[in-house]
Amino acid sequence: MSTPSPAADRIELMQTFVHIVEAGSLSAAALQMGATQPTVSRRLQALERSLGVRLLRRSTHAMKLTEDGERCYERARELIADWHAFEADLRGVGDEPEGTLRVVAPHALGQLLLVGPLADYLRAYPRVAVEWLLNDRRPDFIAEGVDCAIQVGEPADTLAVAIKLSEVPRVVVAAPSVLAGRAPPAHASELAELPWLALRTFYRREVVLTHRPSGEVARVPIRPRMSTDSLYALHSAVRMGLGACIGSAWLMNEDIAAGRLVQLVPQWHVAALPVYLIYPPSRFQPARLRRFIETMRLALADPAGRAWEAGAPGDLTRSSRAGSATRTADPRS
Repeated sequence: MSTPSPAADRIELMQTFVHIVEAGSLSAAALQMGATQPTVSRRLQALERSLGVRLLRRSTHAMKLTEDGERCYERARELIADWHAFEADLRGVGDEPEGTLRVVAPHALGQLLLVGPLADYLRAYPRVAVEWLLNDRRPDFIAEGVDCAIQVGEPADTLAVAIKLSEVPRVVVAAPSVLAGRAPPAHASELAELPWLALRTFYRREVVLTHRPSGEVARVPIRPRMSTDSLYALHSAVRMGLGACIGSAWLMNEDIAAGRLVQLVPQWHVAALPVYLIYPPSRFQPARLRRFIETMRLALADPAGRAWEAGAPGDLTRSSRAGSATRTADPRS
């Protein structure tokens, strides 16, 4: 019988250590791994001897990571993931993706426009399961075990890899009642006279618009009656006539067409917001992540912006043009 190589031994030791941390005890880790507690304990001791550091402090009733243990746990998870991805890469890019993909997506996009491409992905790769986590904050990839995230706005993490998928067109809108008794604003500067709603993720006290024909730029101070970090709350509030706002065209266009909202100063352009898919740097990617990236790039890369005009699940226009991969830069304030 052949003896495992030292590298293989270390990978097994690191896998055991990760199991111990995530299970919360040596006995629970042994149960999960189908091993005995003495075996798990010996592997932990062997890893500590190999590294020359203490990884865990144990008492009768508790177990706590040392500072070295915390660093080892984070790096071990990365190395194990890289090893699995390396194996998958060597087996060939044509291998069937499998396993669980953990994705963070914005609330609004994740509930509506991105569900269609997600469904396409799951139908195409039946051996993959997806944890579809909806929130608008930037995830801690390692601590939360997140494989990738879809984010609106410029990424702040300069160490992550960012692929620009598309841009979200935006419009200035208000309910007809907001304009009752006054003429619609003709110049962007007149927007300052209206009550306002702010989407604090992207604007709070000022909005910037560009006049399409002339290129004139207007910086308009606003005094919001309400500010929120939720695109859905903004949409509900503007439909109720609480004020004007700048919102994603894909969410507002149906109301504009139905007369529930009015697009203000249509000659003035609001800058679109970039959409990125971000993930932690790694030499190798598992097939499930590669295929997910491909699916989202095709779904959102629409040079005419028609994907964002649709405003309904499953209407994203496919395009062969893929977004460009870049390292993140220029963190947002």
